[in-house]
Amino acid sequence: MRTSSISAPSSGDTRALANVRKLAVAQALAGANAAVIFATGAIVGAMLAPRLSLATLPISVYVAGLACGTLPVGALSRAYGRRVAFLIGSGCGVICGGPGALAILQGSFALFCIANLFGGFYGAAAHAYPFAAADGASASYRPKALSWVLAGGVFAGVLGPQLLQWTMDVWQPYLFAFSFCVQAAIALVAMAVLATVDAPKPAASELRGGRPLLDIVRQPRFIVAAICGVVSTAMMNLVMTSAPLAMKICGLSLSDSNFGIQWHIVAMYLPSFFTGTLIAWFGASRIVVVGLLMEAVAAVIGLSGTSAMHFWVGLVVLSVGWNFGFVGASALVMETHRPSERTKVQAFNDFLVFGVMAVGSFSSGELLANYGWATVNAAVFPPVVFGLIVLAWSGFAKRRPV
Repeated sequence: MRTSSISAPSSGDTRALANVRKLAVAQALAGANAAVIFATGAIVGAMLAPRLSLATLPISVYVAGLACGTLPVGALSRAYGRRVAFLIGSGCGVICGGPGALAILQGSFALFCIANLFGGFYGAAAHAYPFAAADGASASYRPKALSWVLAGGVFAGVLGPQLLQWTMDVWQPYLFAFSFCVQAAIALVAMAVLATVDAPKPAASELRGGRPLLDIVRQPRFIVAAICGVVSTAMMNLVMTSAPLAMKICGLSLSDSNFGIQWHIVAMYLPSFFTGTLIAWFGASRIVVVGLLMEAVAAVIGLSGTSAMHFWVGLVVLSVGWNFGFVGASALVMETHRPSERTKVQAFNDFLVFGVMAVGSFSSGELLANYGWATVNAAVFPPVVFGLIVLAWSGFAKRRPV
């Protein structure tokens, strides 16, 4: 009985199920945008930047765009509905492609960073797709809706890197310039898909009666969930940002780098087909613990060697760990707010996650340029240990008699 109740939506989840399908497609297309940026950002940055330590700055600017875009996405969603916010976000994805290609053609590092900023705005809107899928869903189906939309990223892991393989040399000697033009076209396709999503403006009754944001985020449960989301995402990004450039420094080819990023992205989202079920069976906190431990294992693999296989396996393990940590932390966040509070709470949580992630992204380039790939991996351990301690304290506090 229990298995069937979480494996399929109830009759009241028909609208949510329809949105899940469309948003999963949009997630795949948006994920291709992110794949282009993460696979090329540090490499193009190294070609255009005045010094190597700034090579990952374009990705840091992308992540800053994620952070800066989350609160406006939440505000637009509350004022006009999620669909309008998503269409504006995908429009930013279209804008990202043109300046990105022009920056490579003209050798402009500043313009390339600006293009990545708009890519970050697009990513901020896309990050809300799983939460939009969960809107209106029953409590038992909500984790499944969230994880199934994230599973659309599996196809992004195939589409994005393959797009790079097919297009990176089209406009020789301007590596990856044509890739950004194709990325803009894919964002246009995403706009067409998002236009059909059933996500109207929230009813006035849904916007009234919510608690002040400060009261919500002061809850110990929210603090624990936010810390876990920040740690799992920031550590994944810290390693992933440097990985393509580190592979190049270690003498590996661009094809090796693209292959590693491809399977990294696939592994980020493939577990989403069953992560929601695991959360329903074992609880979100336990899944977060497994995710954080896997990120630590990925760092150990990164420290053990610099062959292509070390990079590939480490990135895959890192991805699965991120999926468990992020989806589990997101499920914990959803337990802390009421339906009328969801957009502002989710936007604030995303702002926290991406704000710290931007710092980690820039630090990744500095660590790699000045201290090497081993130091990048070693930096994963302290935050992961902190996250595990916070979760352990949370579990102890729940069991402690009043």
